[in-house]
Amino acid sequence: MLLNREQSGKRWHLRPDGAPKVTGQLQYLTDMTLPDMIHGRVLRSEYPHARLLSIDTSEAEALEGVYAVLTSKDVPGLNRFGIATPDQPVFCEDIVRYVGDAIAAVAADSPERAALALDVIRVVYEELTPLDSTDAALAPGAPELHEHGPGNVLHRTEIKRGDAEQAFATCDHIVTETYYTPRQMHAYMETEGGLFVLDEEGRLNVYAATQHGYKDRMQLARIIGCPEEDIRVVSSPIGGSFGGKDELNVQPYGALLALRCGRPVKMHNSRKESVRAGLKRHPMKIEMQTGMSREGIIQAHRVRITADTGAYATLGAPVLNFCTEHCLGPYAIPNVDVEGVSVYTNNGLSGEFRGFGGNQAIFAMEGQMDRLAAIMNMDPWEFRRRNMREKNDPGPLNQRILVTDGLSQVWEAVDRSELWQKHQSPPAHPALPPWIKRGVGAAIAMHGAGLGYGIPDPAGGRLSLNNEGKIEVAFSYEEFGQGLIATLEIMLCDLFQCSTSDLSIIIGDTDRVPHSGSSTASRSTTMAWMALQRLQTPFRSRVLAVASEMSGFPADELVTGPSGVWRKGQLPAETSEVESESGLLISYAELATQGEADEWIFDTKFDYPTTPDNVVGGHYLYTYAAVAAEVEVNTLTGETKLLDTRHVVAAGPVINPMGYIGQIEGGSVMALGFTLTEDAVMQDSRYVTTNLDTYLIPTIQDIHTNLEVEAIEDLPEGDAFGPRGIGEIGSVALAPAITAAIHQAIGVWVNRLPVPREQLVRPLNVPLQEGVSPS
Repeated sequence: MLLNREQSGKRWHLRPDGAPKVTGQLQYLTDMTLPDMIHGRVLRSEYPHARLLSIDTSEAEALEGVYAVLTSKDVPGLNRFGIATPDQPVFCEDIVRYVGDAIAAVAADSPERAALALDVIRVVYEELTPLDSTDAALAPGAPELHEHGPGNVLHRTEIKRGDAEQAFATCDHIVTETYYTPRQMHAYMETEGGLFVLDEEGRLNVYAATQHGYKDRMQLARIIGCPEEDIRVVSSPIGGSFGGKDELNVQPYGALLALRCGRPVKMHNSRKESVRAGLKRHPMKIEMQTGMSREGIIQAHRVRITADTGAYATLGAPVLNFCTEHCLGPYAIPNVDVEGVSVYTNNGLSGEFRGFGGNQAIFAMEGQMDRLAAIMNMDPWEFRRRNMREKNDPGPLNQRILVTDGLSQVWEAVDRSELWQKHQSPPAHPALPPWIKRGVGAAIAMHGAGLGYGIPDPAGGRLSLNNEGKIEVAFSYEEFGQGLIATLEIMLCDLFQCSTSDLSIIIGDTDRVPHSGSSTASRSTTMAWMALQRLQTPFRSRVLAVASEMSGFPADELVTGPSGVWRKGQLPAETSEVESESGLLISYAELATQGEADEWIFDTKFDYPTTPDNVVGGHYLYTYAAVAAEVEVNTLTGETKLLDTRHVVAAGPVINPMGYIGQIEGGSVMALGFTLTEDAVMQDSRYVTTNLDTYLIPTIQDIHTNLEVEAIEDLPEGDAFGPRGIGEIGSVALAPAITAAIHQAIGVWVNRLPVPREQLVRPLNVPLQEGVSPS
């Protein structure tokens, strides 16, 4: 199915939050205010690596209008946070490890007064030499940044299969390359912030962006030293996240200041502070050596991954696990030798980011495939097919995975596309000046969904008929721009043939929703769908049984519909026709008056499906995608423009076409920046790029208008997992497709992102040289 309004038979559902967002009426969490609120700010380290000799807050405390000044001695509980490894200090005690490290926090009657208070806090440092690279951090004798060592290694991974050393000795061709990927910013519209309020009962109410409210509540309870139930986290709506708000950011400081002052405290990072203290995509070095037979069959694959996780762990270990799993691609390789290491440095924090290590791995692996195909003088797409895993083959970690035809389907869709035909038979462009060259490339990916085996991944939901006569669904997921609310509306309307006015959707509020896991890892759509499949039958049975008692009609003659229960055959053709129909027997509001409230509440709990082989980090569900891209390279300036793209995605049924396209488009634009322009450059462990004025996010001028999305909706008979999430799959394969297109255009192999323009520049009097395949 080609997804556009003209060609899709799907219902195009208007986003319920669309109009409020584009008109500016919607209130984000950082827009919230209260009459008596005060303003919080955080003092961050001047140095990337230093000892703290003294902190003098007396002058700040004496300022008029300053209500609190907090340091590490004011943390009543655990002075650490971290969603997986709690190694980051709320406030540093004796050492700072990056320029975003927090030393103190203040609350004052205005943002200006709070800034002044920060200025007069006197900190004496003993500056230390920063470990500004993974090489420096791993060097013998390097100072250890954390006591839990060994050395500066956060985490190691490996995959060993067969005998790679012996296999390489028999290979006819070997490609060796090192790939480098950048430190990318999330660049969300709404920077970190929120409002922190004590209610009349003394409970802490946290209105701050997160992708996992229950995890935030758990971490804050440890910091404050209180029961989790004493904290409420409200986490929607959010102005963008992409993984960057999965970890605590301002929450510890806002919470502690609100508790100290007894007044609402507002925190809101400036963009510069967000750049300085916020998470980034892990920059990686990936060394690959791949060998094949003279027939073009891959025999051996050796990989060494080095990831810079920065000063603290965040989710650096799971990101490395994911990268390790995906650096084999969707290929059947008998002899594998993979090792990965995630390294502590004094650089900015690296953590959760859309694609979660898959982007880096797939760029490298697909680059190898193009280079190998060039050695064979073979069509690179045919070379991939020759080496692709069969659908019944085990996954990259030799684990069992859910069987689908998705991989072959996306391969075939690109193979027959008009765009890929341009690669096979490049058209002439006589109107273009000689320094403008065009090329087409393609890449393929399988991308794991969910957190992977070995990481707790609970799911669930609640379906009820509330006392207002609304069908209410409750999940702990968040709406951060991905269109979750619209997707839930469509699911519920399809299940119960009701209208959107019959629905109440509750998300992102720990006081009102069950624990259904995080909004990350492309899991929300699948988990919501699976929960509703479990809940629909008991809920509908209760509704129809009560309606039968009230109306006298047998339950098997009744159906749910818009506004309430109808007799079969009398439902209106469209939900908008309800008012003109006379077949409505009993409204949902009338039903809600029958029986006790808890008789209308239905809950389900389950875990995200994981591999039965118990391979730690291994995934069971995969989504498949293939991308073809056409680029135009200016060999005078080195500028590369993306002209045309076709994304083919095999992710099961499309629930929300508009949201589906939006996710692929958004992921594609983020991948375009990753490929061509974005890099949060650091020098001596300090950001050179300190704001968005020098950080090159793609603008509307950089985004081509010809982007096609083809959705493959087929699932095997009996598949119980329904639609797969597609929040990440649109971002992972574009980079290697673009670099392959660059190679076809000008014969240059690109191994570093963002693509260095100087590598693409050719003087007019120097002929273009065909790229020499490494061997």
